[in-house]
Amino acid sequence: MVDNNEKILEELQKKSGNNVCADCGSEDPDWASYNLGIFICMRCASIHRGMGAHISKVKHLNLDRWEDSQVQRMKEVGNIVAKNKYEERVPPCYRKPNKYDPQVLIEQWIRAKYEREEFCHPERQSYLSGSMEGFLMKRGKEDSRYQLRKFVLNENEDSLKYHHASDGCGRAASCLDRLFDRLRIKNIGRWRYHVRENREPKGVLKLSELNVCFAPAKIGHMNSMQLTFMKDGSTRHIYVYHEEPEVINNWYTAIRCAQLHLLQVAFPSMPQSELVLRLPKDFAREGWLWKTGPRPSDAHRRRWFTLDNRKLMYHDEPLDAYPKGEIFVGHESNGYHIRVSNTGNGCKEARFPFQLVTPDRIFCLAATTHDDRSGWLAVLQQTIKRPLTPQDSTIEATLVRKRTTSNSINIFSGR
Repeated sequence: MVDNNEKILEELQKKSGNNVCADCGSEDPDWASYNLGIFICMRCASIHRGMGAHISKVKHLNLDRWEDSQVQRMKEVGNIVAKNKYEERVPPCYRKPNKYDPQVLIEQWIRAKYEREEFCHPERQSYLSGSMEGFLMKRGKEDSRYQLRKFVLNENEDSLKYHHASDGCGRAASCLDRLFDRLRIKNIGRWRYHVRENREPKGVLKLSELNVCFAPAKIGHMNSMQLTFMKDGSTRHIYVYHEEPEVINNWYTAIRCAQLHLLQVAFPSMPQSELVLRLPKDFAREGWLWKTGPRPSDAHRRRWFTLDNRKLMYHDEPLDAYPKGEIFVGHESNGYHIRVSNTGNGCKEARFPFQLVTPDRIFCLAATTHDDRSGWLAVLQQTIKRPLTPQDSTIEATLVRKRTTSNSINIFSGR
C-alpha cells in the first residue's frame, strides 16, 4: 500500500502546477503539506513547520509514510486549487516571491497566505490605506550605530518622514523630560530647559522618488531594508531594520501600495500591469570591484558597486550613505559597450579586468574571480542592449548634471 501511495504521489507531483513549489516556484518540490494539499520545496517546508501543525502538516513525498486519506487530500486539492483559494485577493502591489528572494519575504508570503489568510480576508491587509506609523531602527549617516526612529508614511503628502523616537511619543522620553513638560519649567538657576515642542522631522523622503529593497546580507539583519532616493542631485541610502519580520514586510508592502496609488492618479489611462512595473525593484547586482581613475597611472581602489537599473554607483563601503560616484549605463547605439581583457592589469587582487566604455569616459574595472566578472558582464551587457525609454533619459540628464541641481528621479519619470 505504501508503494502504491508513493506512485500516486509521484504522478501527482508531475502534474502542471504541482511540479513547482506552491509558494516560491522552485522546480520539482519533494515535500508536501497534506492538510493544505500542496506540493512545496524543502525551504518552504521548513517555514510551514514553523507555523505549527495546526496550520500546516508537512511530510516528505518519499521518506515519510503516507496514509490513504492524506494521499486522497493531495488528489482533491493540489497547487492550482489551493492557489485559487489562498491567493484569491493578492493586491497588485504585493510582491510575490521567487526562490531567489530573501527569507523574510518568502516567510511572510507563506504566513500571510495560510496563517493570517490575508488574501482570503482583505480587511486583514493593514498596508493598503496609504498611511502607516511605527518605529524602525535606522543606521546613522555618519556612523554605524542604529537608533530608534519613528517613521510616518503619508500617501496624500507623497512622503515618508522619520523623527526622533521621542518626538510626540512619551514612552521614549525620559522621566525627567516628562516631568519638566508637565511643569513647563523653563529656567532652574543656571540650568536652562526648553519645553519640548513638536519638532520638524529629521528627514522627509518623497514616496515618488523612493526605491526600497530588502537587504539582509548587506545589513546583517534578517528583517532589514535599504531605502534609496535622490537628494540634492545625488543618491542617498538609508538602512533600517525591525526585530519583527511581519513589521518590516508590512512597511515594504505599504510603500509599494502607496506608490501604486500615486501612479494610478498620475496615469489614469495606463494599464495597472504597466504601473506595477514602475514599483521598486531589487538592484540588478551588487559587490566588490576594483576601479582605477581616468589616468593609466592611477592606482586600483576597491569599491562597492551597485547597479540600480541604468545607474551604476560605487562606494567606499557597502553601507555608505552616499556613493562616491554614479555612472549612467546607456544603450549600445549611443556608444556604450564593454571591453574584456585577459592579460591582467598589474594589480594582484584585480586579476579579471574589463572596461565600461561610455561616450565621455572609459571606466577601468576588475573583478577578483572569473565567475564574479562573468556575473557583472552579463548584467551590464543586458543593460546596454536594453532599449532606452524616455524615462531613462531623465535619469541620464540627472546624473550628467553631476549633483549641481536638486532634480530627482521618481516613479513618474521612471527609475
